[in-house]
Amino acid sequence: MHIMEGFLPWQWCLFWYLISAPVIIYGIMRIIRISDENPEAKPLLAVSGAFMFVLSSLKLPSVTGSCSHPTGNGLGAVLFGPAVTSVMALIVLIFQAVLLAHGGLTTLGANVFSMGIVGPVFAWGIYRLAGKGLSSSVAVFLAAFLGDIMTYVTTSVQLAMAFPIPGFSEALMKFMVIFAYTQLPLAVAEGLLTVVIFENILKLKPDIMEKLQLIGKPSPGQEA
Repeated sequence: MHIMEGFLPWQWCLFWYLISAPVIIYGIMRIIRISDENPEAKPLLAVSGAFMFVLSSLKLPSVTGSCSHPTGNGLGAVLFGPAVTSVMALIVLIFQAVLLAHGGLTTLGANVFSMGIVGPVFAWGIYRLAGKGLSSSVAVFLAAFLGDIMTYVTTSVQLAMAFPIPGFSEALMKFMVIFAYTQLPLAVAEGLLTVVIFENILKLKPDIMEKLQLIGKPSPGQEA
């Protein structure tokens, strides 16, 4: 999913930076608020960020200029919402670009938008909907699965917009089909692993999870 350094035209790099910036700013404000009101949440923030870093570092060859890998954005989205997850993704993507040559700084805005914004928004949304009638494990699985898939759909759209050859629709279909071969099984595996991590957090820290209202069915007033 990480679009590599220098692959996108500069106009698109700037565009995705501008689109992602407001969400990042709001996410930073949310993290400050969460940390001030519930200091117990800090370890969970760290676990969610580390989970994203490890999973999204396991890359496989795929589309030219990109790659396939789990995203790890479902856990953070379920626990803290998409805005906070966007900041986690920003930090993860910077470290990966600088230390692992995975992604890039010029394409950082595009990668944050797909892995840190769109994917988590869908993960958070499906968790809220599924949590109304399904068990938390099923809701978490669906959230992680959909967050992964929508991240790659977004990357496909970004690549098709930048390189609409012979046309946007044809390019989009090409990118999505290539990603699908590796990403569908990876998304299933990521969903299952996210459920395991979520259930273990619930068993080890039920008091903190309950205090932070991060377990069970999401409340209607829970912020993104």
